[in-house]
Amino acid sequence: MDLILGLFAVAVAAGFIDSIAGGGGLLTVPALALAGFDPLTAVATNKLQGSFGSGSATLAFARAGRIDLKTMWPIAVAAMSGALIGAFTLTYIPRDAATIALPFLLAAVALYFLVSPRISDLDVHQRIPRPWFIATIVPLVGFYDGVFGPGAGSFYTIGFVSLLGFGLLKATAHTKLANFASNIAGLLVLALSGHIVWGVGIAMGVGQFVGARIGVWMTIRHGTRLVRPLLITVCCVLAVRLSIAPTHPIGAWLLAHGMI
Repeated sequence: MDLILGLFAVAVAAGFIDSIAGGGGLLTVPALALAGFDPLTAVATNKLQGSFGSGSATLAFARAGRIDLKTMWPIAVAAMSGALIGAFTLTYIPRDAATIALPFLLAAVALYFLVSPRISDLDVHQRIPRPWFIATIVPLVGFYDGVFGPGAGSFYTIGFVSLLGFGLLKATAHTKLANFASNIAGLLVLALSGHIVWGVGIAMGVGQFVGARIGVWMTIRHGTRLVRPLLITVCCVLAVRLSIAPTHPIGAWLLAHGMI
């Protein structure tokens, strides 16, 4: 019972962070690993509980009028399609390149949001037509989410802001819609593997649901003042966390020299 309560508390915090800036897996995957789950079971169970959080955030944003599901459903379809293809081709995709490049990409995302003077809650002129964006960028990020995952929310957000001209609050809302769709696609594939611990995943999912609702309320209330600094912080923390992993060249070098 203590283990379940602890994981529930972690999921609440992760749901809060993930609904605003993404990166909730930074908390939940290590927590599941520390609880004794093997890597594949931890990832599979995390996908289940994460779907509760992204679904809760999507529903809350939609009810607040921040997502028009009648016109934005193609985003969900595109994200789900990309994630399904990514998940099914998981064993055929070399993950080394993504592992090496990801910290640098996340650092670039953080730098963009840090220095760009245009970021606000107001929409600006879009750079590419929406159908092109939905047909290319959304399924590409969804594919990445199905294959690897970390940072997908940040990549969705920067696409909505820089290419569609969405304000940061609107981009955050639609990122949750895309995240939920790609999470569901990944969950469908992983459920067939038999590695999901359903009891733990559902208990954490309830925590994710609660945390995400709180995060959405805070996002709508404070907008860019909250989302921008948290997004920058999460991208930086995720970049550092991934770069110092023993599987990354930087982490391997630091480990070899006794620095971690």
